[in-house]
Amino acid sequence: MKVAFISLGCSKNLINTEQMMALCRSAGMEVTGDPAGADVAVLNTCGFIDAAKSEAIEHIIALGELKKAGQLKKLLVCGCLSQRYCEDMKVELPEIDGLMGTGSYDQIVEAVNAVWAGEFPEEFADISKTTEEGERLTTGPGYTAFLKIAEGCDNFCAFCIIPYLRGRYRSRSMESILSEAKSLAGAGVKELILIAQDIGPYGKDLYGEKRLAQLLRELCKLPFHWIRLHYLYPDHFDKELIDLIANEPKIVKYLDIPLQHCSGPLLKAMNRWGDRESLTTLIADLREKIPGVVIRTSLICGLPGESEEDFEELCQFVLDTGMERAGVFQYSQEEGTRAAEMPNQVPEEIAQQRVNRLVELQSTVLDTYNESRLGTVLEVLCEGFDSAEGCYVGRTYADSVEVDGRVLFTAAGAIPAGEFVNVHITGTQDGDLTGEIEE
Repeated sequence: MKVAFISLGCSKNLINTEQMMALCRSAGMEVTGDPAGADVAVLNTCGFIDAAKSEAIEHIIALGELKKAGQLKKLLVCGCLSQRYCEDMKVELPEIDGLMGTGSYDQIVEAVNAVWAGEFPEEFADISKTTEEGERLTTGPGYTAFLKIAEGCDNFCAFCIIPYLRGRYRSRSMESILSEAKSLAGAGVKELILIAQDIGPYGKDLYGEKRLAQLLRELCKLPFHWIRLHYLYPDHFDKELIDLIANEPKIVKYLDIPLQHCSGPLLKAMNRWGDRESLTTLIADLREKIPGVVIRTSLICGLPGESEEDFEELCQFVLDTGMERAGVFQYSQEEGTRAAEMPNQVPEEIAQQRVNRLVELQSTVLDTYNESRLGTVLEVLCEGFDSAEGCYVGRTYADSVEVDGRVLFTAAGAIPAGEFVNVHITGTQDGDLTGEIEE
């Protein structure tokens, strides 16, 4: 049987897709990424916000057209959208031949076989009892890999549906994480990216105390060149962790800290930590203790109750802290969340205007950072030759996969993807850096 896998959404979702691919391959199925000509397509969906839901539905409809054209026989849909809207999807999307929730990834072989046999499987196991162990069929470039250390979330932010789709926070055992990390290192991975909904509380549920620093020390003994951290919430920084990040060469000085806002009353209403003063102090402390640190954050415009004064405070906070990277999002009113029922919902057009303004403001911060790099020599992970640009492309420690900028550089000889090179930065181009290899 030929089974095609399509993964939407975040890197955490991608890992679940890779685990399902490995299970199907072990069962003797042929695994592909192209649904055209496949017997069964498995679509792993995101259902976090409206944009993600729309993307998933568009894929379902497109795969349905492949079925009508005789290029695909069956469609199995799994992931967050299925977990959230199972009953609606059965009625409104007749293209679907089976559904699975986020607690049932390990049942993929049985579900695929059931679909192929003409049944309509509905697999929805306990979302708080899933296992993250097992083989993965990694799909990314061989030099970079994600490693999920925990699943679920206990934060229950008022605007977020994730705990209801992914369950309570549950850490993987340190032994299983290190075993997988050793396999990745042995396969030639040079950049390891630790991920979870929040990596900060790692181990607290399993060992009775947070053990992220201990885990990092063990990972740093393996032959990775870079270890990158996604995501660290602001309330999980302590002296031990900060000192480790500052002094361990393998841990890149890049921190993704989802803040969402800086207004104390808004953050409190959203069940988030901090206010403008405490967050400003945290960022200043990180900059002092981790020289050269680059900070990325996520910000939401249009949260319920956000006044013009709150938004102006956020704009000034962005300028004052100079966070080099930011994803700016418009608040999405999601049914099933407390925020959806809160008073003083901000009109969408106003929220969008605020997004546009904050993005423009953040771009000035990015420009200032890029200009500060001019004339320096930076270590760059080459990701190959871009024929459209006519040069090589890569990333510095300050640039994570797909979400940040690039370095466009020239070289006299051939540079293989996955090679680390030193690049003399000579210019900027639309938010990217440009330069030439330092011989």
